[in-house]
Amino acid sequence: MKKILFPTDFSEVANNAFIHALEFAKIVKGELLLLHTFELPIVDNQFIPDNYYTIFDSLQLAQFDMFKEEIPKLRELAKKRNLDHIKLSHKLMDGDLIYAIKQVVKEENIDFVVMGTSGATGWESFFVGSNTGSVVTAVDVPVLSVPAEAQYDKIKTIGFTTRFREKDKAPLKQVIKIAKKTLAEVNCLYVKTNKSDVSDETINQWKTEFEKEPVKFTIINSDLVKETIMDFVSHKNIDILAMITHKRNFFSELFSPSLTQKVSNTSVVPVLAMHEEG
Repeated sequence: MKKILFPTDFSEVANNAFIHALEFAKIVKGELLLLHTFELPIVDNQFIPDNYYTIFDSLQLAQFDMFKEEIPKLRELAKKRNLDHIKLSHKLMDGDLIYAIKQVVKEENIDFVVMGTSGATGWESFFVGSNTGSVVTAVDVPVLSVPAEAQYDKIKTIGFTTRFREKDKAPLKQVIKIAKKTLAEVNCLYVKTNKSDVSDETINQWKTEFEKEPVKFTIINSDLVKETIMDFVSHKNIDILAMITHKRNFFSELFSPSLTQKVSNTSVVPVLAMHEEG
């Protein structure tokens, strides 16, 4: 059984992502572990007020009470979508969110992380200096990010960006597994720039290797890589975009604010950030 970590602050954005997390759990036959973190005030030891520990305890208790109130609401959301059979467990931790996620991923052998992303444009807030962008680079498991505007719809087409490198094959095979479970097609996009050095022979070898799979390849000649990816999402009716994180700042480059403004009319879809092998 796959284990999916779902960090939440119980906001509307997070609750929207929770629906995606439930549906994703159904597809991969997984269970959800809900994580809520909170920061306690840091006080200099020399100046601890007499009532500090009382404050500390009441803050912890307030968080715990809020947690207790919110969990039934999420169970109700699951029930409404006939997904109340998905196993839910939960964890409440104090401290830094990114640190907590890293710790839980390691200790609980998590397979996927699903998170909601907020902000006016979805893409921008998600990747530029946001929690989710930090999570993508902090953990070694795939992270599915769900922009606030993304309504769950049946997954029919998964986009996958590739550069036809040998190390892209393992993530693609993982995406194909997910696609098969929801009877979806995988549409692989290669943006061929003037600097591209991928031979026709390599492309044909990939086509041959994956010919029995529900995969098609789209090759577009363009030097505007980021804009081409956005157009691809919009025009090919992509429901989830799977991308390999080639380097630490890849996502913040790809979804910079200036680019986001240009493509604000693009349909916003969840992004599955995957790590390259080796």
